[in-house]
Amino acid sequence: MKYIFLYIILFLSVSYAQEDNRIVAIGDSLVGKLVNGESVRELHGNVVMTQGAVRITCDKAIQYLARNEADLIGNVVVTQDSIVIKTIQGHYFGNTKIAYSNHGIDLTDGHVQLHSKNGNYYFDEKRSYFYEDVKLKEGVSNLAALRLNYFDDEDKAVAGGNVIVSDTASTILADSLIYFRNSKNTFAFNNIRIYNSTDRIAIFGERLEDYGQNKYTKIWENPLLVRIDTTSSGELDTLVISSKLMEAFDDSSQKLIATDDVKMFKRGFASKNSQTFFYRAIDEIQTFKREGDELPPVIWSDETQLSGDSVYIFTKDNRLTRINMNSNATIISEHKDKPFRYDQISGKAVKIFFSKDGIERTDVAGNVLSIYYVYDESEPNGLVKSSSESAKIYFADDEVQDVRLYGKPATEYHPENLLEGKEKEFTIPAFRLFPNKPTKESLLSGNKKVLFYLTKDSAYYAAKLNPKRGKP
Repeated sequence: MKYIFLYIILFLSVSYAQEDNRIVAIGDSLVGKLVNGESVRELHGNVVMTQGAVRITCDKAIQYLARNEADLIGNVVVTQDSIVIKTIQGHYFGNTKIAYSNHGIDLTDGHVQLHSKNGNYYFDEKRSYFYEDVKLKEGVSNLAALRLNYFDDEDKAVAGGNVIVSDTASTILADSLIYFRNSKNTFAFNNIRIYNSTDRIAIFGERLEDYGQNKYTKIWENPLLVRIDTTSSGELDTLVISSKLMEAFDDSSQKLIATDDVKMFKRGFASKNSQTFFYRAIDEIQTFKREGDELPPVIWSDETQLSGDSVYIFTKDNRLTRINMNSNATIISEHKDKPFRYDQISGKAVKIFFSKDGIERTDVAGNVLSIYYVYDESEPNGLVKSSSESAKIYFADDEVQDVRLYGKPATEYHPENLLEGKEKEFTIPAFRLFPNKPTKESLLSGNKKVLFYLTKDSAYYAAKLNPKRGKP
C-alpha cells in the first residue's frame, strides 16, 4: 500500500510541476479544435500569454496544448524583466522557453538594441542567437554581422561573418569578434581592417585586442599600417609601416608603438629598426637601439643613409623638418654619378635640418669625422677628410656645399687623380651600408591580403580616408 501511496504522490508532484510550466493564454475570443489528433486553441484579439516571468502579447496565437508551444502572429511582443522582443510573427517553445522568429526580430535589454532577419531567444539562459543581417547598436557604436550570440548577464556579444564595428571615430572589420559591453573590451580575429577617417589611417592584421576603458589597442600577426597624407602641392603621399606587433594608446600621449622588424616607407623616406614610437599629437617619431639588437635604427632620406643608437624624427604638416641622432651617429650620402663615392659623417650627436627641397644643414657634435667629395662646376675634384670637435655642414640639392669645423679642426685633401678606382679606401671607421631599404612596393606586394582589401573596401577607403582625392 505504501508503494502505491508514494507513486501517487510522485505522480501528482510531476503533474503539478508540468502544470506550472504550462503556457497560460487569454484573448478576446478562443476557439478549440483538433488538428491531426492534436488539441489546438486559437486566440484572437488582445492575446496575452504568460509562463512564469515570460509575458507575450500579440494579435493572434495558435496554442498547441500537448507540445506546450504557440504560433504568435501580429504585433508580437515578448518580455522578461528588462528584455523586450518584437516581431510580426514568431513561435514560442514553452518547454524550453525559447522564442523564435524568421520574420525580422528586434530585441532590447535597456542597453543595446539588436535586429536581424532571424533569431532565437533563450529565456533560461538569457541568451539570444540572431543570424542573417544582424545589427547591434549601443550609444554611438554600431555592429553588423552575419550571426551573433548576445549574453545578457555577461553583457557580451560574440559575432561572426563579415563583422563591422563602427563609431564616430573608426570602423573595424573582421571575420569574428567578441565584445564586452561593460568593460568596452573587444577581441577580433582574422582579416582585421581598421579604418580611421579622422587620421586617414588603415591598419591590417589577424589579431586585435582593444581595451576601451584603458584606451589601449594591440594588433599582431602581420600588422600593417597605411596612412594617406597630402603634400603641400596637394599630391598623395602614402605612409606604410609593417612590424610584428602594433600598440596604440589613445590617451594624452596619442602614441603608436611598432615592435620587431619594423619597416617604414614614405615618399623620399624609409626606415628599418626593432621598435618605433609614433606620437600623433606632436608629429614626432622616436626609435632606439634596444639591448640585444645587432643593428641600430637605420633611416634613408632619398639617397642619404642615417643611423644611430637613438633617432628622433620631427615633422610638420606631413613634412620632415628635423632628425636628431644620438650616440654612434653616422650619415652616408651616395653620389650617383660615380660608383662608391659617399659623403660620410660620424659623431656622438647629429642634428639634420630639412627644407622643402631636402637636407638644408647638418650639425655634428663630439668626435666628428667626415669625408666629402669636392666638385668644381659639377666636375669631381678630389675629396676632403676632416676631424674636429664639432661641425656644421651646409647642403644644396642634397650635396655638400660648405663644411665648417670647430674645435681642433684637421683636414686632408686628396686630389682627384689619386681617387680613381680607390674610393673604397676612403671610409670612416663607422662606415657601413645597410641592405634591403624598404619600398612601398616591397611592403605592400608582400601582403596580397592588404592589396585585396584596399581594393575591396575602396568605396569606404576613398570616401572616408581621402574624401577630396578619391582612391589612394
